[in-house]
Amino acid sequence: MDQLEQELIDMIVDACDIPQPLPADFSPESILIGPESPLGLDSLDAVEIIVTVQMQYGIRIDAEKIGRTILQSLQTLADFIRQEKENG
Repeated sequence: MDQLEQELIDMIVDACDIPQPLPADFSPESILIGPESPLGLDSLDAVEIIVTVQMQYGIRIDAEKIGRTILQSLQTLADFIRQEKENG
């Protein structure tokens, strides 16, 4: 896990009240939201993550169009933030 991914998981744990320690099967490639998520995150958590990321990183996430795509995993979220910072 790189620095941004670690920062994001710490933020998600805090924002979504995820109990520690994280499940052993969680990795940056794990599904982030939905029934397959090792973290047990649902659509309400997704909204919380989007709002927190937008505030923390000053980027816009269109929840309808790209929210589902970028929230597939911690890695896709980190990649999106990197891309937005480069283009911003």
